[in-house]
Amino acid sequence: MNAIKKLAGQTVVYGLSSILGRLLNYLLVPLHTYVFATEEYGVVTELYAYVAFIFVLLTFGLETGFFRFARKTNNARKVYSTVLIPLGLASILFVFLIMFFAENIAQIIDYKHHTEYIIWFAAIIGLDAFSSLPFAKLRHESRAMRFVSIKMLNIGLTVILNLFFLLFCPYWLDLHPNTVLNAIYSPDVRVGYVFIANLAGSGITVLLLLPEILRIQPRIDSRLLKQILLYSLPLVLAGLAGIVNETLDRILLKFLLVIPDNQPDSYVMSQLGIYGANYKISILMTLFIQAFRYAAEPFFFAQAKNKKSKKLYADVMKYFVLFGLFVFLSINFYIDFVKYFIDPKFHEGLQIVPILLLANLFLGVIYNLSFWYKLTDKTKFAVLIALSGAAVTLALNFLLIPKMGYMGSAWATFFCYLSMMLISYLLGRKHFMIPYELKNLAIYFALALSLYGISELVALPDLWGRIALNTVLLLLFLAFVIKKEKWLSKFIKHNLL
Repeated sequence: MNAIKKLAGQTVVYGLSSILGRLLNYLLVPLHTYVFATEEYGVVTELYAYVAFIFVLLTFGLETGFFRFARKTNNARKVYSTVLIPLGLASILFVFLIMFFAENIAQIIDYKHHTEYIIWFAAIIGLDAFSSLPFAKLRHESRAMRFVSIKMLNIGLTVILNLFFLLFCPYWLDLHPNTVLNAIYSPDVRVGYVFIANLAGSGITVLLLLPEILRIQPRIDSRLLKQILLYSLPLVLAGLAGIVNETLDRILLKFLLVIPDNQPDSYVMSQLGIYGANYKISILMTLFIQAFRYAAEPFFFAQAKNKKSKKLYADVMKYFVLFGLFVFLSINFYIDFVKYFIDPKFHEGLQIVPILLLANLFLGVIYNLSFWYKLTDKTKFAVLIALSGAAVTLALNFLLIPKMGYMGSAWATFFCYLSMMLISYLLGRKHFMIPYELKNLAIYFALALSLYGISELVALPDLWGRIALNTVLLLLFLAFVIKKEKWLSKFIKHNLL
């Protein structure tokens, strides 16, 4: 329990930057959905989907490779220097290549009138990829507060610039049309200011990380680098397949949606914007997963030599699922309030939220399961698992989008992560058996889904009646968990009552 408490504490600290930061970014969701039309928000949704693919390629799995070999060699500084220098050179080369071919790329993805988007995103990706290793170094050294402070400054600057360009400038220039703001603001840029704000945040982050960047040995151990790259290559392939699972739907929607009769040319981008905005609501589950991930990766590697590590991993899985189910129920039970994070013109897509919440919970379970192949250096299985998910994603998106639109994408995501979760568990059971409490996990899942089903079936027309019923259902879930988990009952009695 002491180890789990430590992990929980680190999750809270890392979650401060992840969750509070994302909540600050979440303020941008209503801002963007109220300021932009649905088709304009579709541009934001699509371009950030492309970014995810490229980021995985450029970082080459070196973050996880750094954690693994820093522990394995017991020489973190040497490992850090060996991977940071090549990553820096690759990032610089990437930015210059994209700038050179920007017009061609803009033509291919149908942004020929906005070549500047391509250049801005190249710089964003290059800066973020390079900064990923200094951030990994801070996590390895358990310097959570510095990690959090830099993340928060990055996000804070991005939010402030969004507010400045999208709210303050139009308002002030409407009152004072002949001011100096005309030199830095143009109403024609619109969505572009979202990307400019992101670029400024990424640039400041690299500057703040200079102390970590400059503390390197100016040499590369080529033999060590080769070992790290061989270890990381399967993770890159798995990461690419994983990004296919996470973001390909937002790219394919543009090409596979069938435009109904009498719909304008902007219909496709509008549907993409609606899907992207409602996807943001399901990201509340991802916030928890990301906070957990930041703390769990170094934690799980550190516990590998513990004789009771497998029991520890099983306990972590159980408590992870319990909290994830609580998040699932909370968002769905109070969706009448949560939905106002996005403008009402996007609310027609709310039906995808429960599907994507469960899908993201499965993704969190997959992340817990993934440590068996990372700890045993069998990262080739990561490729197998991720490719199986990518196959499901591709097949179901091509099959369902023409028939169901973005609902097809949501169900494709659900079945993708469900299949990956089952495959990862079965392979782990064979190669690195962990005594997960499958019976209890099944009971908790069944209870949560049953309570959600009751809420949907009853569907009281009165808002406050629905809220009262859903609050009772949520309390029933908590009461059952507290009664079943004896240690939790004792903790509450001794510390809270």
